[in-house]
Amino acid sequence: MPSMLDTVVVGAGPNGLTAAAELARRGCSVAVFEARDTVGGGARTEELTLPGFRHDPCSAVHPLGIGSPAFKAMPLARYGLEWLHPPLPMAHPFDDGTAAVLSRSVAETAASFGPRDAGTYRRMVAPYLGKWDSLARDFMALPLTALPRDPLTLARFGVDGLPPATWLMRRFRDDRARALFAGLVGHVIAPLGGIATGAVGLVFALAAHAGGWPLPRGGSQSIADALAVYVRDLGGTVHTGTEIKRLDDLPPARAYVFDTSPTALARIAGLGRYYDAYRYGASVFKIDYALDGPVPWTADDPRRAGTVQIGPASRDIATALDQASGGRAPHTPFLITAQPSLVDPSRAPEGKHVFWVYGHAPNGWEGDLTDAIERQIERFAPGFRDRVLARATAGPPEMAARNANYVGGDIACGAARGLQLMLRPKLSLFPYSTPHPAVFLCSSATPPGPGVHGMSGHNAAKAVWRRLRAR
Repeated sequence: MPSMLDTVVVGAGPNGLTAAAELARRGCSVAVFEARDTVGGGARTEELTLPGFRHDPCSAVHPLGIGSPAFKAMPLARYGLEWLHPPLPMAHPFDDGTAAVLSRSVAETAASFGPRDAGTYRRMVAPYLGKWDSLARDFMALPLTALPRDPLTLARFGVDGLPPATWLMRRFRDDRARALFAGLVGHVIAPLGGIATGAVGLVFALAAHAGGWPLPRGGSQSIADALAVYVRDLGGTVHTGTEIKRLDDLPPARAYVFDTSPTALARIAGLGRYYDAYRYGASVFKIDYALDGPVPWTADDPRRAGTVQIGPASRDIATALDQASGGRAPHTPFLITAQPSLVDPSRAPEGKHVFWVYGHAPNGWEGDLTDAIERQIERFAPGFRDRVLARATAGPPEMAARNANYVGGDIACGAARGLQLMLRPKLSLFPYSTPHPAVFLCSSATPPGPGVHGMSGHNAAKAVWRRLRAR
């Protein structure tokens, strides 16, 4: 290791590894330090239940990963990353035995909403079809300081997306479309009435039409592993099992980049109360299942969907999100579920399946949602419990113990509500910089926010590069 590195990265999640890769690609000497024994952050895969059943403790499905400008710029396929597409990206079942779907096809999606709303949906997404690459670059790039490549499309997106999701949902006449769209917003654990939540729903829908909602072969760990090998091939080093408690624990460097929560960065770098106004949001209660067979969904569409949302109605989803964000455990939780072994047999022994599900819970909540979650699943898949071989549960305390960035179990590394949804971690033209001129933040607490897409790390690396060149 050289006596003075260009950059040290703390945290080997997708954002930290992306930042390291981007800086190493530009010729910087880079070292990454990770507290756990393996890389991954929110992109890990482990045997949580029984031997041979490989589960994703946090992220599993990656609509923003396959379309990420950062990941597209790297040869990750060469390092083992392979995207697998289920027949349907997502399904949303209802009590009458039918389901709405989010398909790669706009026509199939619109038709599932029924004749009264099919045209409305087609008109809603029409201005953005075929423009995902430019929209993703503009929407997920450096905030306020980057010139948009397609300003007209970005402006149109702002008009549609900046209002609350409830405004867009009013365009639909029936609840099938409203419920599915409400569920899309629920992926960032944001109450539906918040500013810019319309953009959240639109982004997830457009991502499905542009690139699908795929799963990585072998599990989410394959994303982190590919990034780590790429960093090493570029000349960087990756050190695991090394917890950093203060800057003096790190080797001398011209810049330090933290893939951590803002409060952890403030503690390590001695920034005092700089991030005290930053707020953490609701958490999740997560269950990973080993199953004796596929989930016995009543409706046909969920049987071929990689992701299944369980609401079912928009008002039920809104209530669950409001309760969790307001500090109460939902009696009827909104569920997001994933079926990795539907398209990846390597995730479970032959004839068996893994199943991934979470419901929302208050930050730091210590209760148990297992029964409430399973009642909801049984509602749309009678006989589900009979197929359970084993389950691994993780409430907010366990989620926080697995990943130090999940403060109170907040998997978004900060509440995705109000202005903090767009302006993270502080109101600033330079959200990746800190009061310390050599210290930067690159976690999902910075724009564009939560998700396994690496763009927070990519954007932070650009900010670091400009600072290094200026020096």
